[in-house]
Amino acid sequence: MDPALRTQVENLQKRSGHTLEELFGVLEGTGLEKHGQLRDHLKAELGMGHGDANTVVTLFRKRGEAPASDDPLDAIYVGPKEALRPIHEAVMARVDALGSFEIAPKKAYVSLRRKKQFAMVGPATKTQVEIGLNAKELEGSARLKEQKPGGMCQYKVRLSDPSEVDDELVAWLKTAFEAAG
Repeated sequence: MDPALRTQVENLQKRSGHTLEELFGVLEGTGLEKHGQLRDHLKAELGMGHGDANTVVTLFRKRGEAPASDDPLDAIYVGPKEALRPIHEAVMARVDALGSFEIAPKKAYVSLRRKKQFAMVGPATKTQVEIGLNAKELEGSARLKEQKPGGMCQYKVRLSDPSEVDDELVAWLKTAFEAAG
């Protein structure tokens, strides 16, 4: 718990005369499920202020959740897409060997950048990872799909298995890497 929240919880416990655990017990006994209903119950039954009641309900509902991870891939490769992470890691192992670059996490993928973005890697579906490549020197093929002008990437390739991270893909990645400066 961060220091500001800890102070707020200490203060609301003093004001209410109840520990956080006791307040959680009150909420458990209501049979209510919606945030607003639980908050309003604390306000009506215990005379809590809106902010204090809201904080208690928020903490009550977050109980048992795993702490947030610092690894952005944990948010991208979650649920049915979790099985795709080995493909992503195989791609990144090969890209790491190319040299220095920056990883810029986005909500659904990671952007790989030098002076500019050269690739993006992320799940396309529940069964495929998509790699977007920026390199005008490449030629499209059945595997390397050319994209319409003006998009985020000039080419895309989809992978269903780590074994598809082969020399052909690495050559495309290297071309995009070098083109990005």
